[in-house]
Amino acid sequence: MKKAFLFLGILAASAVAGGVSAWAVADSGARVEYIEREVERTPALGAQFTAYEAGQYPDLTYAAENAVKAVVNIEAIQQVEVPRRGQFGYDPFLEFFGFPQQQPRGGNGGEPRYQERRAGGSGVIISEDGYVVTNNHVVDGATKLRVKLNDGRAFDAELIGKDSATDLALLKIDAGKLPTLAFGSSDALRLGEWVLAIGSPFDLQSTITAGIVSAKARNLGAIPNDFSIEAFIQTDAAVNPGNSGGALVNTHGELVGINTLIKSQTGSYVGYSFAIPESIVRKVVVDLKEYGFVQRALLGVMFRPVDQDFIDSEGKELGIKEIGGVYVAGVTEGGAASEAGIRKGDVILEIDGVALTSSASLQEQIARRRPNDKVVLSVKRDGKLKQFEVVLRNKADKPELLTREDVDVVETLGGKFQDAGEKLCRQLEIKGGVQVVSVKADGILARARVKQGFVITHINDREVRSLADMRRLSDKVRSIDGIYPDGRAASYVLVE
Repeated sequence: MKKAFLFLGILAASAVAGGVSAWAVADSGARVEYIEREVERTPALGAQFTAYEAGQYPDLTYAAENAVKAVVNIEAIQQVEVPRRGQFGYDPFLEFFGFPQQQPRGGNGGEPRYQERRAGGSGVIISEDGYVVTNNHVVDGATKLRVKLNDGRAFDAELIGKDSATDLALLKIDAGKLPTLAFGSSDALRLGEWVLAIGSPFDLQSTITAGIVSAKARNLGAIPNDFSIEAFIQTDAAVNPGNSGGALVNTHGELVGINTLIKSQTGSYVGYSFAIPESIVRKVVVDLKEYGFVQRALLGVMFRPVDQDFIDSEGKELGIKEIGGVYVAGVTEGGAASEAGIRKGDVILEIDGVALTSSASLQEQIARRRPNDKVVLSVKRDGKLKQFEVVLRNKADKPELLTREDVDVVETLGGKFQDAGEKLCRQLEIKGGVQVVSVKADGILARARVKQGFVITHINDREVRSLADMRRLSDKVRSIDGIYPDGRAASYVLVE
């Protein structure tokens, strides 16, 4: 009987945990019957527990079941060049085993061969007529994009625009009456608030995980762009490869961020994930839809956060004793801040009444604006508070919006760049330049066969001595001049 009693105790516990069924046992030797019946889902209360009130606890089912309908899977297809047979010359090993080694016509030349490389990510439908927001790194370099909806339908997608500085991109599919996800407010998010991450990790479409907001305005230096804008929402919702571009939603089912990256030594989730806040996403999406590129506003300052490290290292020398704000380490001549009267040594405390607590908070506030927008800066100078009205400018240091005829030269060139160092400039006997660190597959450099290491000295016959000079250019690229590290000069003329 002792064994029967123990067995019955386990079965009874199973009935409570399951909530929809119960077992019946007549005695230790009798048969076991399965009885279906409805059981009220009220949690049992142990000692010291208060009464359970459903309305006082978060219910994530509403947000999950509604938001998941607007999150899609994105397949990015790249055409990758592969070596032709015989490209690497005669191989006696292959000859020994009887494999023919005929050279292609024209020696090692001939037309290049390509194969498809496929990668996956996620996206969010933001309009009924088929606009989808995702990450730039999900679609970057793709020659074909395929979007699969939550209901199983699939569509080819058009790339409307992308922005490497914020790692965002906008796609369009030819469909109507689609489920959408409304924008919420990332500003209203509170630390500890519940959020859901929805996407396609490891190609498992419509996967939902939950977590809390762990931190806001994180700057990780993770976006590979010299002018990157980072103010990530940090959560502990599980995010893995394939989640990129998916939705971060609040308990109301509103979009508050786009899941972008994880911080991990293994490449898989270990506890921290990061999302681009809605405040930046909303502005970038509108710009990409209306202009095809981002109307980026610039304040025109070099700055450092006034944190404890700053106080310890430079505070005494500069006469700064209190943590808070950002220190202006330099101003761009002719830039927005310079024209408004901001000087090196100022400490910017607020932008339009929003306190600056880090570099990311300043970046986020400026990233929401466009050229010609006005902002009010609260500045501490010589121990006194002052206010300055600043008219933000574009990359060419002009207070007006760019047009579709203007281009982002760095983006269209397609590559990663750095200022040519003094040593290299002396070696090549040039006054300055911008060196090509890497070449992307879908840019002008790749089409012109420009190689890594090339130092650009002129674009459209205009001198380029630094990356800042290149950033200020907005005309369509027609010609590129420069020199390779071995001293070989080269000119590239683009013919349409």
